[in-house]
Amino acid sequence: MSTSIPIRNPRTGQYDFNLVSNEVSDLPVLADELRANQTHWESIGLEGRLEVLNAWRKVYLESYDEILASLVADTGRLAESQKEMQRLSSSIDKLTIMAREVFQERAFHLRSMKSVEIRGSYHPFQVVGVISPWNFPLSSSLLDTIPALVAGCAAIVKPSEITPRFVKPLVKTIQRVPEMNAVLRYVQGDKAIGEALIAHADAVCFTGSVQTGQKVAEAAARAFIPAFLELGGKDPAIVTESAHLDAAAASLVAGATSNAGQVCVSIERIYVARPVMDKLVQSLVEKASAVKIAYPTPDDGALGPIILERQAHEINRHLEDALSKGAKIQCGGMVEQRDGGWYAPATVVTGVDHSMVLMTEETFGPIMPVMAYDTVEEAVALANDSSYGLSGAVFAGSADEAMAIARRIQVGAVSINSTGLGTAAIGEGDIHEKNSFKRSGLAGSRLGYDSITRFMRKKAYLVQH
Repeated sequence: MSTSIPIRNPRTGQYDFNLVSNEVSDLPVLADELRANQTHWESIGLEGRLEVLNAWRKVYLESYDEILASLVADTGRLAESQKEMQRLSSSIDKLTIMAREVFQERAFHLRSMKSVEIRGSYHPFQVVGVISPWNFPLSSSLLDTIPALVAGCAAIVKPSEITPRFVKPLVKTIQRVPEMNAVLRYVQGDKAIGEALIAHADAVCFTGSVQTGQKVAEAAARAFIPAFLELGGKDPAIVTESAHLDAAAASLVAGATSNAGQVCVSIERIYVARPVMDKLVQSLVEKASAVKIAYPTPDDGALGPIILERQAHEINRHLEDALSKGAKIQCGGMVEQRDGGWYAPATVVTGVDHSMVLMTEETFGPIMPVMAYDTVEEAVALANDSSYGLSGAVFAGSADEAMAIARRIQVGAVSINSTGLGTAAIGEGDIHEKNSFKRSGLAGSRLGYDSITRFMRKKAYLVQH
């Protein structure tokens, strides 16, 4: 018997939607069906798969308004939802260029034995399971899925049960393209469905918290399948004395408040050279104060609601801990409830140090704690004093100065004189590949050629002439 899960509306706080969960017993049957269909999907070749993906894109765009409305209801925000809707087309276009390069046949001769020729081929995993998060419900559910389909895999997606409304209108578009429906399915439910998906997939992708990611990794190890994990972050930014402070402040505010800070690559720690600390804080406060909350309607500002209610309380816990240890709020403040929704203002905090959870745990809100440093060595040490290693940023008067610092920061991507450039590079060429450091993730890159090749096993043919 199917289970119904009541779903909260992030703007009203009302439970106004019921998610009908799949049964755990559905997963082995579905996986076997897709595994059988994958053989044909692989056999039609790259150009055949791209043709199907483009046919689906056309149907998807015809349903733009319906999917967008569901996505806005899921998240309570408008601008970021519109951006999510646009990513499918750009993703397919970029992957088309890269995939044609990836699938080019190559042959080499052994250096030590010129008579031996090496040829290679790629063989996709048959069924990839994708477990996606609630902060970007649509685009995160497709970020790993589309490259897997391009590689020749079939895919089963289990999106977060926190934001499930978009699934029904999206699935309707998939069903209108039979070749897509044969190899791409969505399932819904709680963690039991995710656990069953891992048990019956040939590889799994997970985006979410470190704590849940570790459980996914353990389950994948028991199933003896690869796990591709993109987990949390506590992204640091270093601002040197030579940096252009107004430009740095503008970028930092943008990088900390995008999607109300509900982004794994959000700037969550700012370290600034002591001589320019006051000027940077003044600029941050000025710019952060201009970022308005999107209330009472999604059109009224840039900061939508905190989607998950318990996350609102977590943000307040971080702020309360910092204040109890001597920190000061320069603008903004606590997450507050308005008509049942929780809204966090853009907040600048000073007087912070690493005894505070605000500087060590992922906050996932539009909060900017700022701490002064005296030497570059101290700044680098502070930036690296973290169990996370997703991404970061460095602001300096010259790219060379910034690069010298960036090379020492233990993260997978560093934006120079900007924030969030790593996500902008998704779908680009080989040189943009990156990995998560420390506990921010495991396995292949979502960027560059690896975004496709990680879903394929490599096979070598050694020919003696």
